Formats: sequence, C-alpha cells, structure tokens
Amino acid sequence: MAVQHTLTMRVIVSDGDIRKMTMPTRPHTLDDLIGWLQGTLQTNYNFSLQYQDPEFNNELCNLTDISELPEKPSIKIIPIIEFVPITTESVSDASSHADTDILSSTSLDRSHCWPDIFDIPTFSVDVEYRLRQGNLLYLKDGTFLKVTKELKHDILEKLAETMYAFKAYPTKQDFETVAKALVQAHPCLAESGSPSGCDGWKNSLKFKMGNYRTKMRQLGRLDVSVNAGKRGRQTTNGDPPNKDIKKPRKGEINYLPDYPEGMDDHNLEGARQILVHEMMKSKPNISLVKKEMDVTFALRRKEVVRDKPAISEVVHRWPALFTESQIYCEFTRVVGKNLKEVFFDALDEFAPRLMDLFSKKKGLAGQLLADLLRQTKTTEPTCLRCLCLRGLPVVLGDDPSAFFKTSSDSYSGTPVGLLCVDQEQPQLNPSKVGIILEGNVVMEDLANLPQAFCLLFGLIYALHLDYPKVMKNSFCFIQQVMLKLGSRELPPKIQTLKNKLAV
Repeated sequence: MAVQHTLTMRVIVSDGDIRKMTMPTRPHTLDDLIGWLQGTLQTNYNFSLQYQDPEFNNELCNLTDISELPEKPSIKIIPIIEFVPITTESVSDASSHADTDILSSTSLDRSHCWPDIFDIPTFSVDVEYRLRQGNLLYLKDGTFLKVTKELKHDILEKLAETMYAFKAYPTKQDFETVAKALVQAHPCLAESGSPSGCDGWKNSLKFKMGNYRTKMRQLGRLDVSVNAGKRGRQTTNGDPPNKDIKKPRKGEINYLPDYPEGMDDHNLEGARQILVHEMMKSKPNISLVKKEMDVTFALRRKEVVRDKPAISEVVHRWPALFTESQIYCEFTRVVGKNLKEVFFDALDEFAPRLMDLFSKKKGLAGQLLADLLRQTKTTEPTCLRCLCLRGLPVVLGDDPSAFFKTSSDSYSGTPVGLLCVDQEQPQLNPSKVGIILEGNVVMEDLANLPQAFCLLFGLIYALHLDYPKVMKNSFCFIQQVMLKLGSRELPPKIQTLKNKLAV
C-alpha cells in the first residue's frame, strides 16, 4: 500500500485558538504551506510563520524554508500589517470593495437546512390570542376551534412564508411534518374527522405553498421563476413553456439564489473576469479568490442550473471552482454544510458496520468483498475509508468497473468517474487519483481515493450534475443516509442496506 506523507501540526492561530491540523500531503515549499493554511483557516489577511525549534529548547524562530520544519511541528501564525498610501482613487476603490462585501452576504438566500423538528412560528397578535383561547377551551372540555376562512388564511400564509425560508419546493413528508407540528402546538386546530388529525391542514398547505410560489415568482425570485412556464403554459414574459422542472433534488438550500442587492449581470461578469485573471497567476491571492467566488455565486448557479454548459466551458469560465478549497466552499454555499467534515465523519462512523456486513456477504459479491478485505492490511483511517468506498457499490449492485478507471483504460466516454493513475487495475488505494468529467480529467494528482471521492461529490453539487448511472445507488446512499441530505424517502435498495446496518 502507498505510504501517506501527511503533515500533522499544532497551529497557534492566536492565544485563544490553538488547533491540531493535518495537511493531506507534506508541502514542498513554504508558500504551499501558507496557501493551504490560508484556504483551510479561511483567513482574509496575509501572515508569516514561526515554528518551535527543538535545537533551541522549542523557542520560536521565523520559518524561512520548509526543510526547517520538524516531523510534527508547532507553528505560530504571525499576521502581517500592511500600510498602504491612501489616495482619492484608493478610497473610492475601497468603498466599492466594502459595498461588494456587504452585498455578497445577500447572495445566499438561505443558510439553514430543513430542521429535524419544525418549530411553528409566532403568528400575528390577533391570531395568537384566538389560538390561545381555543387551546384553553380544548384543554377544558375537548372542544375544537371553529376556524374561520380569515383565520385559516392567516395561519397558512405565515406557515408558507416560514417553509419557503427553508425550501421553495417542500416534499410530501415536509407538508406532513408541518401539519402535525401545527396541531401539536395548537391542539384546538386538530380535525376530528381526520385519521391523523391534520390531513386537511396538510392539503391546504400544499395549495397555499403553490400560491406563495406564484407570489414569489411575480416578485422575480429565481428559484421559482425558472419554472414559470411549466406544464405547457406560456410564461408571463412570453417565454416558451418549460417542462424541465428545476428544483432541489439533493438537499440544496441555495439552488438558484437571487443576485446580491444592487448587482446585475454586468457587475458580476466583471467580478468573474477578476477571478479568471487572478487564477492565471502562479500564486493566486486565496482571500481575493474566495471573496469574488462568494460574490459571483448567484451568477455561477444561474449558468450551471439554467444553461447547463459543457464542463470544458465551466473550467474556462470558473477555473477556481476546480480547486480543492473552492469545491468545499461551493458545497457550503449550496448545501450549508462543511463537506469535508460531514463526509469523513460519516464515513468513519459507518466503517465498522459496513466492514462487518462485507465479511458476511456471500456469493460473487462476497468474493469481491473478501478480496477487498484482504487488501486492507491496516486500520489506518484512509485505508478503511477506501475499503468502504470500494465495497459500497458491490453491496448495492452498482458497476464500479465503469466508474473506477485506470491509466490503461479508455475514459473518453466516461461522464463521471475517478482515474487511478499508473495501475493496470484499480487497487484499494492508488497512489494518485484524478477526477473525470465528460471524458476529461479536470483534477489530478489527488493524494488518495477518499479525498478524490469527496471532491467529486462536491463537484457534482457545484456543477449541478446527475449521479453517474453506474454508481447511482452508492451516491444516493452517501447523500441520503450518510450525509442526511434531501428526501427521507429512500429507494428500496438503499432502505434495505440502511436496515441491515441498523442505522
């Protein structure tokens, strides 16, 4: 198996912020280390580094060459304060950038996923008073409140507004969750003629949510106006019918966000060109790249969701999107979660149960899994993660041979896959891995298989791609069961595996 040359270090960000961090590959230069720390810590300032030198009783010394670092160093970040002469022009530019910073915070319409427990919002004073009186009467003698048309409208309107803050297209389960939460919070609203006590509320919520989307569409909200011409109807501005309904299907919370306030296509295109120019440099400014990627997020989502450009065009227009740090950032923008953290935490949590299942599997699948288990010679986390990612498609009946490619394979027709470099056949953990999209390698020289798989998962969200058909079950299991994203209604194969793992 390949030896993993990682760098584990103690990083002193400040006196009250000291972290243990692991760099996937040991840096070749000091700039590589500083760049990785800037991206991981998401700092917006430049800094130099000091390290504790064992030759001088671990006193701090300036780090000037990467070769000076011990095997497991303690590093201190020293912010660099830069003084810049101020001119009228620079003040204007600074004001413009400050405006951009403020505006960029509005480019994310939503910041939270659908909650596990839906809290019923506080209604208007009049509605709250009537519900409180109704609940008291219900507790006294079990009398249900007679809901007037006006009261029902006010309740449904507030619920639709609250639901839209989480997602524009709630699922059947979401409507049921909200309806149940409503009658639990206000038992006087329960329906005596309904088996669940809330079937009528659930149906009314569906219609009200449709009306609320229409209202938002008329206001120009992109996440619903993109579907304005569905079901054969013409759009309000004369566009042809849109039968390809575009809505979140994998747990996205910022599927098609609106542009930041005060920004338009022209402004955002200018920011995009700044990004492209910066990425042409041998050492791009990571802080600038992140800021401009935040600002242009809505433009990028509009392109990948509505226009569905070729991957080669996206690489040309958005080169920063194909860097490790920005893949993780983009996933956070789209889903609101830290991909690297939740992906590997979930993989490590499921590993023992998956390995136990692999060892008990019989038949041809059992033989394939037994071979993978034989290749697993250590309990090192990367090795166990590789085993799980290799074995999962075997258990779920996917075709991993069409997904994991080697250097000797032809992959020009592979829509989505991983390239295991310099191997005649895919091994448990190849020394180098690349990511294939639309028959081209878009990222290469990745340190290990789990890292490549995680980044590919992020790219699928960032580029609005479908899961590869040959690995659909595996990706759906990772999304719905391991990461708990999207619909809670599972396909049969995935539900069966979840039951076997007793999740």
